[in-house]
Amino acid sequence: MDIGIGLPIGDPTTLLTWAQRAEAGPFSTLGLLDRLVHDNPEPLVALAVLAGATSRIRLQTEVLLAPLRDTALLAKQAATLDRMTGGRLVLGLGIGGRDDDHHVTGFDIRTRGRRLDEQMAVMRRLWAGEPYGGGIGPIGPAPARPGGPQVLFGGFRPAALRRVARWGDGFLAAAAPSWAGSLFETVRTFWHEYGRDGEPRMVAQINVALGPQNVIDDARATMHAYYTFTGTPDRMVAGLLTTPAEIRAAIAAFTDLGAHEVMLYCYGLDPNQADRLADIL
Repeated sequence: MDIGIGLPIGDPTTLLTWAQRAEAGPFSTLGLLDRLVHDNPEPLVALAVLAGATSRIRLQTEVLLAPLRDTALLAKQAATLDRMTGGRLVLGLGIGGRDDDHHVTGFDIRTRGRRLDEQMAVMRRLWAGEPYGGGIGPIGPAPARPGGPQVLFGGFRPAALRRVARWGDGFLAAAAPSWAGSLFETVRTFWHEYGRDGEPRMVAQINVALGPQNVIDDARATMHAYYTFTGTPDRMVAGLLTTPAEIRAAIAAFTDLGAHEVMLYCYGLDPNQADRLADIL
């Protein structure tokens, strides 16, 4: 079981410290979420900076809202980061659910799923070195990983789970173990229906805060602000795990479900959490 750290979004200047602590510890991956109309760092830019401060740890978007971005430029950015990090990029993608994020980019939120499928067709072609089409040639550089960086999809609806099998390498589940098991099984079913070899990579995400009360309070406040748009931020905050026993139990539950990795997502800014989490693993 790999264990990664989801980075806090409240202050981009702390992320180098977080990355260096995680790199020195037992962690497999650095994850960073994506929003546009919010006070968070842009994930591809931020992860590129963190790539230069690290050497072994994976760099993961979880999830990048691909429909908000130009397809050809996103393909080039992802290939560049993958190539320059020696294949450390994991491109977690999703469609997003905020009207304001889509409004400011001019994309219709009602077509975001279809747009993501269209984007994947283009990006897979470009990452394979094929021409863009219509008389337009290839768009490089070639990624480090043949066929492009590893792609995970997040989501809960059948269309999102089917997308894993059609275009992806794995699934990113931001769900409790009690719910994630059925999502994993659905993804595996679609995977085999599409005739894919092997098994999809299963990555789970749990929200954690470990430390004194001020660290927990900071995480809860940040989570509440982030999830206000859902109309049920209190329910999301209630799921925050704040003790070693709770975190270990969640990791064990996901291990039993066959997850390959668990991302411990931290909303509180204190980078000492990386050391505390390392101590309990």
